[in-house]
Amino acid sequence: MKSFLFRCYMTLMKFLARFTTMEDNEIVILNGSGRSGSNGYLFYKYLQLNHPEYNVTLIEPWPSSHFGWKVWQKIGAARYIITTHQPFKVRKHQINVQFWHGVPLKRMGIMANNTKRRDNRRNEKLWHKYADIVCSSSDLYETLMSACMAIETKKYHKVGFPRLDALKNPVISKEQLLKDLFKVEDKDAQIGIYMPTFRYELNDPKIMERIKSGNFFAFDDFDIEKLNSALKERQQYLIVKLHPYEMRMFSNFKSKYSNIAFLNNDYLFDRDCDLYELLGDTDFLITDFSSIYFDYLHLNKPIVFVTNYLKQYEKTRGLLMGPYEDIIPGINVNSQRDLISNLDHLDNRQLRNLRLYWLNLTDQVNSDSYCDKIFDFMTKGY
Repeated sequence: MKSFLFRCYMTLMKFLARFTTMEDNEIVILNGSGRSGSNGYLFYKYLQLNHPEYNVTLIEPWPSSHFGWKVWQKIGAARYIITTHQPFKVRKHQINVQFWHGVPLKRMGIMANNTKRRDNRRNEKLWHKYADIVCSSSDLYETLMSACMAIETKKYHKVGFPRLDALKNPVISKEQLLKDLFKVEDKDAQIGIYMPTFRYELNDPKIMERIKSGNFFAFDDFDIEKLNSALKERQQYLIVKLHPYEMRMFSNFKSKYSNIAFLNNDYLFDRDCDLYELLGDTDFLITDFSSIYFDYLHLNKPIVFVTNYLKQYEKTRGLLMGPYEDIIPGINVNSQRDLISNLDHLDNRQLRNLRLYWLNLTDQVNSDSYCDKIFDFMTKGY
């Protein structure tokens, strides 16, 4: 019932917004990605800094039923509407620029095991009707996205993604990040970051209970004391950045451990930055099925893949490529014991070559400024 009423609300507001006069120098960014690798937010910062001739409005979190009429007037007046999730616009002559929020590894849309045909057909119509420019990084990206969303090839344009610009230009130094999160100064420190995907959809209460109790890896053999000691011995520091849903239910948010710290959106909002503007300070990534690892390839730093619930994920939702062990350019662990035993040798030549191989597959643009490329195309080339 709620979803039906929300669609009615959106339909009404879209209709009313059409009566606003459209202005060629108005840009609206509908950001549904928070501060965790948000193409929308990072492009907003770029536009403010580099193109003051445009009036740019950031609307977040999108979508929502709590926006006032002035917000909808902004949407109706925009020549360009930029989205990070489903494409959207209120009138035919607006230009929708679709950033999306990562190179997909997990199945979605018509490819997913846990979606309904009715919803998939509605999404396909949205992409067909509203998406004008679908930003792309490679042929592989286009193949994966079209398999899931049935996007026509003519909509794709290889211009890259704004968040890739942020990776190599951290806005906070590594030294400052250590001070902020761990209260230490350590010139030999290695910083790792753990970023898992959304695990709630596994529909496994056992996993959720483990996370809620503080077992953020959901390992059978999780022992945070041992993990902290192992990290301390190696001068390694682990930042834990969980999905916002999991962070809200986490009962031990403030870590009392010297080498483990939790990062939430408050830290990012307080500093007006996105997670990707800090990632360049890290020395290795730990993840599972999150698309962040495709972006992290641009840093050519070690990646560790946690696979303790791989079979459940393949059954519940599914992956777009496999076998999983053959497509991951990093170490594969399924227990804390495995993880600790690999902390001393996270990288080697074979893994570096694998990372470069996958980087070439997922990024054919390879630009010094993806934001410049996107802006020039949408305002001059489209």
